Amino acid sequence: MKDTRIITQDFLDTVSGEAKRAPRLRRNFNCHAGDEAPCHRLLNAMEPDSYIPPHRHLAQEKDETMIVLRGRLGVVFFDDGGDIRETALLTPGGGAVGVNIPHGVFHTVVCLESGTVFFESKAGPYRPLTAQERAPWAPLEGDEERDRYMAGLRRIWETECRPCRTGD
Repeated sequence: MKDTRIITQDFLDTVSGEAKRAPRLRRNFNCHAGDEAPCHRLLNAMEPDSYIPPHRHLAQEKDETMIVLRGRLGVVFFDDGGDIRETALLTPGGGAVGVNIPHGVFHTVVCLESGTVFFESKAGPYRPLTAQERAPWAPLEGDEERDRYMAGLRRIWETECRPCRTGD
């Protein structure tokens, strides 16, 4: 993106509306010029039924940072075997508003409220996930086990969870 952009509530509404109409129920608005840019900065709008399979980024420069701008976003960190290691609830103005995810750590995000938008930053260029970066213990996006798996992740925030760290 070469033009200046003031990110207003109306613009967040627009990106959220696009996410609601998208088949995967999420929409990116990239602030970087393209996939080859050395730094990727983007807004991610998500709806609650959007599924991002757990994954990790193995390249040393692929740490990522997420800051929630509106809505509620659950973040889940896993060990290499798929056991939940840590969770966080990100809410604007809450106890936790963002998260840093080091490279090599399996993670996913769970949208918990319609209209959720978060800012994400990580090193470019864009490269599709490799087989080693996908979590072998989690269903893929089109897998029939996806809904059951997502329901289990959502339950983390529906019940008291002692090991969870929440932003509220």
